[in-house]
Amino acid sequence: MGKIALAVVVSLWVIPFTILLNRIVPEPYMDEIFHIPQAQKYCKGNFGSWDPMITTPPGLYYLSLAHVASLFPGFYAVQAALSFADLCSTAILRSLNGVLAVICSIILYNIITHLKPKLDDRKAMLHAVVLSLYPLHWFFAFLYYTDVASVTTVLSMYLACLKKNYWLSGLIGAFSVVIRQTNIIWVLFVACTSIIEIAMTHGKDSARTAETDVSINKPGLAQVNNNSTLGLNLRKRKVVKAVDTVKSSFPSAHASSPSSSSGLFDDIWAILFTLRHMKWELLISFSPFLMVLVAFVLFVFWNGSIVLGAKEAHTVTPHFAQILYFSLFSVLALAPMHFTASQAVDLFQYFWKHMKLGFFLGFMALIAGFVSVHFFSVAHPYLLADNRHYPFYLWRKVIMAHWSIKYLLVPLYIWSWLSIIYTLGKFRNKIWVLAYFVATAAVLVPAPLIEFRYYTIPFYFLALHCNNEDSRSWLLTGIIYIGVNAFTMMMFLFKPFTWNHEPGIQRFIW
Repeated sequence: MGKIALAVVVSLWVIPFTILLNRIVPEPYMDEIFHIPQAQKYCKGNFGSWDPMITTPPGLYYLSLAHVASLFPGFYAVQAALSFADLCSTAILRSLNGVLAVICSIILYNIITHLKPKLDDRKAMLHAVVLSLYPLHWFFAFLYYTDVASVTTVLSMYLACLKKNYWLSGLIGAFSVVIRQTNIIWVLFVACTSIIEIAMTHGKDSARTAETDVSINKPGLAQVNNNSTLGLNLRKRKVVKAVDTVKSSFPSAHASSPSSSSGLFDDIWAILFTLRHMKWELLISFSPFLMVLVAFVLFVFWNGSIVLGAKEAHTVTPHFAQILYFSLFSVLALAPMHFTASQAVDLFQYFWKHMKLGFFLGFMALIAGFVSVHFFSVAHPYLLADNRHYPFYLWRKVIMAHWSIKYLLVPLYIWSWLSIIYTLGKFRNKIWVLAYFVATAAVLVPAPLIEFRYYTIPFYFLALHCNNEDSRSWLLTGIIYIGVNAFTMMMFLFKPFTWNHEPGIQRFIW
């Protein structure tokens, strides 16, 4: 019942806003001027033609063909479309993302209930609705961009992996890469975190086996009566010996609880030790992910670049400041959960408890932050020249308003990352948090252009693993999202403007 109700709730805003936007902006806008004609070529069966300005693979167009094919019989029956190509209009192509937005909300609900099984249905639905309202995801559900399809497939891959359906997860992950190349990072992230979870669970199970086996085989408690029982006990003892070796070297390494006091390196060594005993099982289970990685490497080698078109404008650039922008943006997007007195007190107590280490790590993070904004802040030509995007104004009016501001923001960036790491650490183990940081950096640092759309997938992984179940915080977050969405949609639809150097109506967009 929760999923049906959720689909209805999301449809209540998807349908009317889709109709409104198509009436006011019937023609392709911004990146749609590349994507829509390309999709229409596919609708006509012209798969050999490719617009050199399109940077992403054709996964979105394949989804569009399936979407149009599902609608065509009905439209043909009422003579609203006489051919398949006739149905590939701007409005119909845009409607694909509306459908995907509804599907994505259900996937979010399933992930939430899987990660937090004790959460009641009403709260789970609230969390899914609020996350479906996330402004960057919400807005592009009404335009023909790759964002919603990319998020939906990545989260579908993650859900399948959580349910231990690794072959299906790998297949969905492969398609997510066909939609957007950078999703290869999230394919690897999902596979790695799943392997880590399996290894740590195996370590816990082996520890229980050790304790049980020792108690059963104490003198006077059990007798070995036959060869089969003896063989079983010998095999158990081998596992016990391996686990005891790990436990003796790293006393808490077998624990997977985020509150474990074991060091990060202890956990890593313990997991590597466990993986050595399960390498063939894991290789078989996760071989689809390995095949996706190999195929991606071959594609990059063949293509000469990660992007397909406009390669000169999307060269890999060390943009370390991007990871700092992400932290502040994401913390602000979850402000009712991060900017609270309890969060501030918890962070202070944590660093007070680990004062020496905390001071050292904080100092090193500040140094890295200052180096990043000084040497690795990239002002892409698209950012400087296009005043239709909100990052243009944030860059000029905030970050570059005075030479000192970009440095003054560094402590806030570092605090944001500390808050993110502390929040994730309540719910996930240290290695998971490290893998998340590395994956986020791998996606964002090479991107020279400041685009908040790039933050959507790492934001969702952050929000889904937030251990905050306070309904008031989620309600306040939802209200903030509604306000931001109302503002951005109003500006897009009702505040058009013109350029002197280019004909046509321009609109503000994320």
